[in-house]
Amino acid sequence: MNPEIGHYALVLSLAVAILMTVIPIWGARAGDAALMKVGTTLALVLAGFVGLSFATLVVAYVQSDFSVLNVVENSHSAKPLLYRITGTWGNHEGSMLLWVLVLAIFAALVALFGNNLPARLKANVLGVQGSVATAFLLFILLTSNPFTRVIPPPAEGQDLNPILQDIGLAIHPPLLYLGYVGFSITFAFAVAALIEGRIDATWARWVRPWALTAWAFLTLGIAMGSYWAYYELGWGGWWFWDPVENASLMPWFAGTALIHSAVVMEKRDALKVWTVLLAILAFSLSLLGTFLVRSGVLTSVHAFATDPSRGVFILAILVFFIGGSLALYALRAPMLRQGGLFAPVSREGALVLNNLLLTAAAAAVLVGTLYPLALEALDGSKITVGPPYFNLTVGALMLPVAFAMPFGPLLAWKRGDLIGASQRLMAAFGAGIVIAALAAYAQGGGPVLAPFGMGLAAFVVIGAVAEVIERAGFGRVPRATAFARLRGLPRAVFGGALAHAGVGVCLFGIIAETSWNAERIAGVKVGGSFEVGGYELTLDRLEPRNGPNYRDLVGVFSVRRGGVEHGTIESAKRLFTARNMPTTESGIRTMGFSQLYVSLGDELPGGGVGVRAYWKPFVTLIWIGSIIMALGGALSLSDRRLRVGAPKPAKKPKVKPDPASPVPAE
Repeated sequence: MNPEIGHYALVLSLAVAILMTVIPIWGARAGDAALMKVGTTLALVLAGFVGLSFATLVVAYVQSDFSVLNVVENSHSAKPLLYRITGTWGNHEGSMLLWVLVLAIFAALVALFGNNLPARLKANVLGVQGSVATAFLLFILLTSNPFTRVIPPPAEGQDLNPILQDIGLAIHPPLLYLGYVGFSITFAFAVAALIEGRIDATWARWVRPWALTAWAFLTLGIAMGSYWAYYELGWGGWWFWDPVENASLMPWFAGTALIHSAVVMEKRDALKVWTVLLAILAFSLSLLGTFLVRSGVLTSVHAFATDPSRGVFILAILVFFIGGSLALYALRAPMLRQGGLFAPVSREGALVLNNLLLTAAAAAVLVGTLYPLALEALDGSKITVGPPYFNLTVGALMLPVAFAMPFGPLLAWKRGDLIGASQRLMAAFGAGIVIAALAAYAQGGGPVLAPFGMGLAAFVVIGAVAEVIERAGFGRVPRATAFARLRGLPRAVFGGALAHAGVGVCLFGIIAETSWNAERIAGVKVGGSFEVGGYELTLDRLEPRNGPNYRDLVGVFSVRRGGVEHGTIESAKRLFTARNMPTTESGIRTMGFSQLYVSLGDELPGGGVGVRAYWKPFVTLIWIGSIIMALGGALSLSDRRLRVGAPKPAKKPKVKPDPASPVPAE
């Protein structure tokens, strides 16, 4: 496929995006139904043209078309096919094209599945989405054209960054972008509603599915990125508080708060101003993350671009969309009716507390990320804000969120009974105390607060189960009635409980790994042994191996505990020949939910190699919990009441709930 086709498709995409920005909003202001409907067609055409452009770039990579500069700089004919495909977005230009493709896909989904939306709102949403697409298409065409030609073409490419030659590149960026860019739709809904001056509970019902979709993808994207860094970089850590990692975490906090705030707005017609602000902030923080990665203001293993002109362009985009939306918000917010009142002890109150703590966590991460950059820009001072700051601030804010999580769903709307909710959580309290006692007994020293954290994690998980059990009425009504109620519960109830349980599982893994991990650094010759975490590792052999575009020095370690063989672990030092760049290929052996982790170092002068080994108890629960959270979001999204285009409430279950039941209905 000729690369010029991809370039022309981008130019046509820009023209369509400009029309999509102007015509639907013009039609909405004029009350012209025909013009408003044009937005639907333009959104589909935009997705088609951007998709064609992206497909053209993929073909150029697959065919190793070295007449395209982007392919020359990021590919090699000896590279495996999978990494040639993923290399399409393993660079600045290609990843920005993927960014715009995801944006166009979400616009097309609104066009296809937003038939139940009011015509004016739908037109304004598509118009706002078109304006975002226009800005980023201009950015690509003016500063980051992926189809720039090289004349004459070289015989071979420079290969992709070796760190990116991994299956993680096929999964992590697309998932992350589906989350990052997915919040553009909630942003578009917020701005469209502010333009129209109408925000009500029905608006929240339309926004919540899009927020859930973006949040679920962002959760998976962050988790996949964490695991990728964990096994690929050889550092042995799963989160480094890298500025770009923080940039993905901030919209996650804001998106989580948005989902919960939209629930209050939908059920009680309250928190309107706050919900709209969160919808703006979630995407604004996504734009900030894009700026950090693309601007060159920081150096990171995640950063793609170092060209200041690109940074200035994206900064202008940030100022326009963030500043413009906040200015519109400031103009319209005082005119919005606040909605229903509620007592502090109520489900609304619990969700407000959740929102305040989550946004405070996002603010803490924002300050810790930007303060060093601002200080350097002002007086040239260079400081580092590291894990101690983030662990203390974010940890102190998130622990109360976890503790309050089981209470919220058991409180009634408007005015709740905290004592009654506590009584229904007695089993969860008991389980938490038992787990904390067992952890304190088993740790034999270590951090004093770790057992309390383990107990809190158990409380969150059992509390999520208790919510479902209480809603079904087990223990208060006949078993047959309880099972009938259980079958009749909305999927959103199961989805919310599953997501909350995932938080507890993830918390369990975080506390166990950070509190009781063991590390050993040693120089080992063939036949030599060392111990870590109660396991004995013996270096059986060092052997060279050749790959399609690299050379390996592989260390094979046998694992024993108490004289019993537990298999082998292979770790390698890899040299990519095209770039002459070494990487570390970590060796990981999973045992239950725990892992042995071995990272091979350089060869030693006297023979043998340096080795860094870790024992990481329950570390896999960190990512399993994240997956459970995302599955909870997906299950909630499958609820008919939350699907896009189905704003009407679901039918009531055939079995009527017991009027005497103390558990509030959803």
